[in-house]
Amino acid sequence: MAYKVGRCLLRELLTAAKMEQTDLARKLNVTPPQINKYVKNKQGMSLQVAKNIAAILNCHIDDLYEWIEVGDNE
Repeated sequence: MAYKVGRCLLRELLTAAKMEQTDLARKLNVTPPQINKYVKNKQGMSLQVAKNIAAILNCHIDDLYEWIEVGDNE
């Protein structure tokens, strides 16, 4: 079984954590527009950024995106 990355769930996770994109940007030492790129699926996160976001939001790194099951050949 294989998976591909789907939609970024960061907006929902931030809402659940009662945190703004600007708050997350400040904690990560990045610009708010960078966080917005992740939220809008304009740019994927590096593994390091994803791990840090997961730690800040107290979630698992897999929770940051939808995961779409695909056939073994894709």
